[in-house]
Amino acid sequence: MNTQELHYLLALQKVPNVGEITAKKLLKYCKNPEAIFKEKNAALLKIPGIGHQTVTAIKDAKNLKLAERELQYIHDNKINYWYYQNKDYPKKLQHCIDSPILLFYKGNISVNAPKTISIVGTRKATKYGIACCEKLIETIKVFNPTIVSGFAYGIDITAHKAAFKHNLQTIACLAHGFNQIYPKTHDKYVALTEANGGFITDFWSDDPFDRNNFLKRNRLIAGLSDATIVIESAAKGGSLVTADIANSYNREVFAIPGRITDSQSLGCLNLIKHQMAHLLAQPEDLIYILNWQLENETKSIQKQLFITLSDEENKVYNYLEKHTKIGLDAIALNCDFPIQKTSSLLLQMELKGVVRPLPGKLFEAI
Repeated sequence: MNTQELHYLLALQKVPNVGEITAKKLLKYCKNPEAIFKEKNAALLKIPGIGHQTVTAIKDAKNLKLAERELQYIHDNKINYWYYQNKDYPKKLQHCIDSPILLFYKGNISVNAPKTISIVGTRKATKYGIACCEKLIETIKVFNPTIVSGFAYGIDITAHKAAFKHNLQTIACLAHGFNQIYPKTHDKYVALTEANGGFITDFWSDDPFDRNNFLKRNRLIAGLSDATIVIESAAKGGSLVTADIANSYNREVFAIPGRITDSQSLGCLNLIKHQMAHLLAQPEDLIYILNWQLENETKSIQKQLFITLSDEENKVYNYLEKHTKIGLDAIALNCDFPIQKTSSLLLQMELKGVVRPLPGKLFEAI
């Protein structure tokens, strides 16, 4: 991407009331960022969902002026960035409808690591919560997972520090631009984070620091990962928002239970009670449900001899052999079966040992 394209993308980010979904719609119809700002009003108004107020906001010259300042900051501070249409954009996040059109990052990050989990929780972590977090990461370190969190007090920073300790990549998602670090006391962990991964944000350097930013930041934490683990949360809190977002992305969610009398366990207990999270009683539960295998283990399970598949099952199996890691809807559509029928066939095939469910509610042939 050249400087001019980046300039117009930044300006698009700054247009009032144009969120990520609308921005992607504009880019789809206009083909490139510059064309959005140079397109005639009448043509923009023909785009579904684009009204006079949005067109007026797009044509406001101040957006390009603001973008010019941020562009200079990016160049002066050597900020790296990903554009959502480029192949280097985080693949897991690319599948999320509200993922940012632009992401800024620092460090040496491998965003498409095969095993990535988010760990979130209360800022007022107890000794129990901290111990659970450290034990979890110590146990799963043999799988070399990437650990994603929010660099906040409590469980977040515990997860990052445990990743440092076990030489795992860790990604910190920030609720502000790169002109600051919050909380300030975590300055001492910046160099370690960049050495073991790095920082990601979609906020500008001059965006005002606001508590609502944390809620927006949470979609990055959920979207970058195969699964989100909640370790301690009160009945209300940002961690529960992250869990809700992860569920909306069809990602796996886990919650570590605590005593029913502990206020910091109420959020986790409610997630489990309402079947919005798997109960994570021990680290092995995570390994089992995500179907993780070590590199030196057999990659696939040999099909049993003399298994008989029906014509319908064979149709599904043949499709899965050609297309790995496919969701239920796509399988039903391409095999021309109703959703309920496809779900039943997949269950029967799983019991026969020829199909395996994967994280994110996907399936593959064995």
